[in-house]
Amino acid sequence: MNPANSLLRNEYSKRLYHALGIRRIPSGRQNTQHYRMPILGEAGYKVLKPYAGPEIPPTEWTDLRYTTYPSDPSTFFAPLTSATGEEMLRGFWESGKPDLGGVWTPVAEHAPTLVNYVKSLANPYGRVQLIRQPPNSLREARWGLHSDDNNRINPETNGWVVRLWLQLTDDPQSCLVLRQTPFDKKSEVRIPLPKYSQIVVDSERIFHSGYHAGPNTRYGLITSLESTEHLQDWIKSQLP
Repeated sequence: MNPANSLLRNEYSKRLYHALGIRRIPSGRQNTQHYRMPILGEAGYKVLKPYAGPEIPPTEWTDLRYTTYPSDPSTFFAPLTSATGEEMLRGFWESGKPDLGGVWTPVAEHAPTLVNYVKSLANPYGRVQLIRQPPNSLREARWGLHSDDNNRINPETNGWVVRLWLQLTDDPQSCLVLRQTPFDKKSEVRIPLPKYSQIVVDSERIFHSGYHAGPNTRYGLITSLESTEHLQDWIKSQLP
């Protein structure tokens, strides 16, 4: 990226672009009847104990095929599930599904420990994907603050879809940046990302982005999960 263009990627230019209608910031639906887990509370997230299951071989995330979404060509993903089982990055709603009912793709065959981790939750899941992030700056992370589109066409008889982060590489100087709204500095929280960190976030309500100090590439697993009483009990069991 041209350095001059990179410097323009900051929260001040973002605020201006939003005000001018050049780069609108969507906000998720909040006033719905979906079941929402009380344990996430007003904060909208919970930091859990580190993953303590079987060691996950690095080949399960380094040796996979990664690609990008058109909206974010700088961050790469490997889809372990998709709406149809095809190896592609697409919103589940494009196949007429909410972000639930994920079907394992051929990529998942190379990540059996990660697949077992998701299955061990015994909870409905949708999109499961690995993220590969190069180093960036905190300024760029704040530019990238966004909310997810997890609940498009999700029937209100279902639970609200949230996301679980599992950090795979050891990057304690890096963090998940959270804000209640994209320009609310006072609400900013930075959650460090040492190896095997687990964080549950209502990522359609909470604005979030990854700051990766580097110098190596960061990898993590992101799983969309339906809010259920069972998932709430699992979260309670994982609290520090």
